[in-house]
Amino acid sequence: MASMELGRSAGTGSNMNGSVSGDHETQMSSSGDKTGGWITFIFVSATLTGLIVSGWGWLTNLIVYLIEEFNVKSIDATQIVNVVSGTVGLIPIIGAILADSFLGSFLVVSISSVFSFLGAAVLTLTATLSKLRPQQCETGSNFCHGPSKLQLAVLYTGITLASIGVGMFRFTLAALGANQFDKPKDQAIYFNWFFFTFYAGCVFSSLVIVYVQNSISWGLGFGICAVASLIGLVTFLLGKRFYRHDKPQENPYTSLARVIVAALQKRNISLSSDGKDYFHENDGTNKTAAAVPKRSFRFLNCAALKTEGDIHSDGSVAKPWRICTVQQVEDLKTLIRIFPIWASAVFVSIPIAVQTNMTVLQALAMDRHLGPNFKMPAGSITVVVLLSSAIFIALLDRFLFPAWQKLTGHSLTPLQRIGTAHAFNILSMAISALVESKRLKVAHDHHLQNQQGAVVPMLALWLFPQLVVVGIGEALSFPGNVSFYYQEFPVSLKSTATAMFSLVAGIAYYVSTALVDLIRNVTAWLPDDINHGRLDNVYWTFVVLGLLNFGYFLVCAKLYKYRNLQQEVEGSSQLI
Repeated sequence: MASMELGRSAGTGSNMNGSVSGDHETQMSSSGDKTGGWITFIFVSATLTGLIVSGWGWLTNLIVYLIEEFNVKSIDATQIVNVVSGTVGLIPIIGAILADSFLGSFLVVSISSVFSFLGAAVLTLTATLSKLRPQQCETGSNFCHGPSKLQLAVLYTGITLASIGVGMFRFTLAALGANQFDKPKDQAIYFNWFFFTFYAGCVFSSLVIVYVQNSISWGLGFGICAVASLIGLVTFLLGKRFYRHDKPQENPYTSLARVIVAALQKRNISLSSDGKDYFHENDGTNKTAAAVPKRSFRFLNCAALKTEGDIHSDGSVAKPWRICTVQQVEDLKTLIRIFPIWASAVFVSIPIAVQTNMTVLQALAMDRHLGPNFKMPAGSITVVVLLSSAIFIALLDRFLFPAWQKLTGHSLTPLQRIGTAHAFNILSMAISALVESKRLKVAHDHHLQNQQGAVVPMLALWLFPQLVVVGIGEALSFPGNVSFYYQEFPVSLKSTATAMFSLVAGIAYYVSTALVDLIRNVTAWLPDDINHGRLDNVYWTFVVLGLLNFGYFLVCAKLYKYRNLQQEVEGSSQLI
């Protein structure tokens, strides 16, 4: 996680000082109302814990549930989970739009918590009522009864409700929490602890709930998820009187569309060099705001150029789809500048999306014993990523970033941290390819191809190095991207800003689903029996694509100019 203050960079900033309270004073709203501040973090973190324990508890082990309880073929199960994960990633944008323009963050989080509870409850029913599941496969038989249409309908209903719940609350809750603070330093520390709590909840789910599902009862495991989401909802509602409640503003997306329409209508009008010829929000009352729009993307500047009939005599807008403020024009320009960097994040996330689910399939086909008496659930293998991320968030923030600053005299910029994450993700793909090559060699030496459920005599511990490296990359990338967007996005789009990285993950999962289908149709690398495939070739392909994307990112980052960084940070010469 970032070690620089949000006021100085787009990072999640600052060191994680011992406790949340410390010497950080309670924030007051500008109206003097005693709401907001660190007391709200108690309720926000408790809500986050309950909802993420619930959401991660059913999602992280969904592949195993589909294979073992619904008799879904392994690659098909990964494709289903890719679609679900993609949906979970895309839904936060819907939540952000609702929060920014219609309902406000409080209502969006409350509603999503209800969906989370209902979804987990329906999944609990599928696990406890035998009529809602197909018959289990006979031992040693390759023939299995698939689920009926009714069983699939109930299953997908539960998954859909739970996906809406876990997808909609995460980043809206992050934005709601950040809005409780006035000082960038406190927002920075808040983001640190928010993501630390997030990873801690995921680790708990991956270890405890997944173990309960695999070793005790799927029904009990999903039931714990339902109870956790209910506790999260109740806790969130209890904190209502302490929150600053943001009021929905004018739809910012409509404003952005108006800029494009107005610019097209005035495309043949010559631009002026006089700031008074452009429309400002306080036009006529605040002459200091009469600045000329920036020269970048000049073709949009005409959208703010005043022409006859655009403005009433009292200064109000007469034709809203023909005239926009300079600020609205600059807001759209900001999004255009950010887009290339955001796109590079999509490309780097696609291999991680494929690797996440394929690692579970690899673990199912390997020896998962840790000692003579304990067998690690395959769905828990991803806990290595979470632990690695949580540990390196603390190490980076408390030791490595401060040490770098002492040695070089300046802090890493957000784009330098994100670029470093790209490098770690490429390295993880290379390690994955080498480990899978060894696993396939062992499988072939023992003639385990085309044997249903065959376990390769190779410890699943071999998968840990690649997952540790992924975790390091995520510790740099995930919180860094979220806070980068939060800092650089227009004020009217703060909820959308925190959801942008989730949108990256959502698109990556959907694209990875299509990519896996393409690989299956064009090559023989991904059969249902991965012991008979060439998953290592898939990983090597991602290494090459990752290197190309890294070069693209370096170019985009070199050309990008920060919108909200102080001059002293911009002046600290860096590679990126």
